[in-house]
Amino acid sequence: MNILVINGPNLNVLGVREPEIYGKESYSDLVNFILDYGASNHLYIEVYQTNHEGEIIDILQEKMDAFHRLVINPGAFTHYSYAIYDAIKGCSYDAVEVHISDINKREPFRQISVIKDACIAQISGKGFNGYIEAIDILRKGK
Repeated sequence: MNILVINGPNLNVLGVREPEIYGKESYSDLVNFILDYGASNHLYIEVYQTNHEGEIIDILQEKMDAFHRLVINPGAFTHYSYAIYDAIKGCSYDAVEVHISDINKREPFRQISVIKDACIAQISGKGFNGYIEAIDILRKGK
């Protein structure tokens, strides 16, 4: 099974950016955590990170034939990127939206996700383990 993981803006500075909210582990730690889980479960996973909305859309479109399952942490794009919503829907991904912090307990603007309805599930506030939960949802086909 092939699973695409895309991380949006500011995820590249995990461990530095507001560690009281996002934790002290680095982005490399996150990538290794995801890839190790994939390898131990015989999954092929590719992980991408970008701070640019258009690049997320480009990756979604470029990878749509090879990947039909998506874990996406859109970062701040969660709250306003209808373009990413359209790309997920248009490329027919089974997608799970993930957030390291609990967006439902943060500032009011962070509680709004325009991406959520393009996804089969949303996971929030479970740290790195949210990615594993998302992968497991996709593996089971829920």
